[in-house]
Amino acid sequence: MKKFGIEIYSKVNFAKNVDLISSPTKSGCINVLVPRCLIGNGKDVLGTSIDQEGLSPIQVEWSEGKIISIKGLEKPSEVPTKILLPRFVEPHAHIDKAFSWSRSPNFKGSYQDALAANLREYQLRSKDELLFSVEKSLHLAFVNGIGAIRSHIDSFGKTAMRDWDLLENVRTKWREKIFIQFVALVPLDFWQSYEGELLAQRVAVNGDLLGGVLVPPFNKKKTYKSLLHLVQLANRLKCDIDLHIDESQSCPAAGLKLLLEVLDQENNEISITCSHLSSMGLLSEKTISHLARKMAKNKLKVVALPLTNSWLLGRENRSTLIKRPLAPIFQLQKAGVVVSVGGDNVNDAWFPLSNFDPINLMAFSMPIAHLSPWNRLGLSPFTSSAAYLLGLQWDGLFQKGSPADFILLDSNSWVKALSERPTRKVVVNGEFLNEFPKN
Repeated sequence: MKKFGIEIYSKVNFAKNVDLISSPTKSGCINVLVPRCLIGNGKDVLGTSIDQEGLSPIQVEWSEGKIISIKGLEKPSEVPTKILLPRFVEPHAHIDKAFSWSRSPNFKGSYQDALAANLREYQLRSKDELLFSVEKSLHLAFVNGIGAIRSHIDSFGKTAMRDWDLLENVRTKWREKIFIQFVALVPLDFWQSYEGELLAQRVAVNGDLLGGVLVPPFNKKKTYKSLLHLVQLANRLKCDIDLHIDESQSCPAAGLKLLLEVLDQENNEISITCSHLSSMGLLSEKTISHLARKMAKNKLKVVALPLTNSWLLGRENRSTLIKRPLAPIFQLQKAGVVVSVGGDNVNDAWFPLSNFDPINLMAFSMPIAHLSPWNRLGLSPFTSSAAYLLGLQWDGLFQKGSPADFILLDSNSWVKALSERPTRKVVVNGEFLNEFPKN
């Protein structure tokens, strides 16, 4: 049937419809251009040229789903015409509400209107609508070349446990194709309730994360207590945390400062991710550097989300705000903080565009965040840093023994690849995917 302009299927199973073109040995050999910063062992490519965009001509051979040889093409008869990249990692998504814009739009584009629309949509969200959003999101992510994804899940309503049952079933179906990690997204004080304890135990058993929202204005005393309880709960359950923090244009870094106060008082042994951290970029350079050093000391990680932040934040009644809230990526990297970049919302009340395409995300991020893929620190937020954030076994660097999990872009230049939407092929465990993204 059709509802609100999208098709809702009672038994959606995109995973079953995407197959791999298998070969007995899961093997292959290709001449490609590879970002030099993604070569794990420099000895494999000694003497190999590097062009102005940081790309080196390389021959990669794999068998049984693993790379068995990497060598530089010192005098290639012709420059390779394809760029080889690892399958990407999406460190921050919301697959439970993706493609819900038609049911719950936000034409004003403000944070408060997005929140109100989200709450209305969540209260009315059916099981079929949830399943459609999740399956379509994973399908698009997979064929676009995403190999792992962390998604925040609205988890504070009466259907929370039902939703987590459904999500676990979906994860099982997709397990051989894409790694999926969930974050339970709830109000901070929810974790102090009996229901919060039950959900936290379930989340921890599955290896997922506890989440929450820490955005001003807030009651500092009450919020400190809730945040302290969450950190204590997470450490007791040995369960990591990923917070929506300081997604705001006011009270710069108020949430981060409160989190650092809690960590000054509490012995923390779990990983904490600060997603958004937008308003930190509005502080003075001296204050940013001071806070970044404290973050590095506490081993906090960051996910910057330039697309949604640029859309939602900095709106001032028909006046264009020149300085936009955005996580200070370069200053954080300089202090030793691991920073990833995520796509965040897709076709919902928080952001009406996007499509789980990591190449599009890179292209949009270039002008917004000045992240150039020919620079190591401009590429790592989409590759190795994101892999580290999710705790993946493979860091996305190409070397002998690495998984044969690739994206092949039909382009010989970063600028062309990010401008022209080149044809791409996806290789999963040594096998080529039988479906390609639609241009």
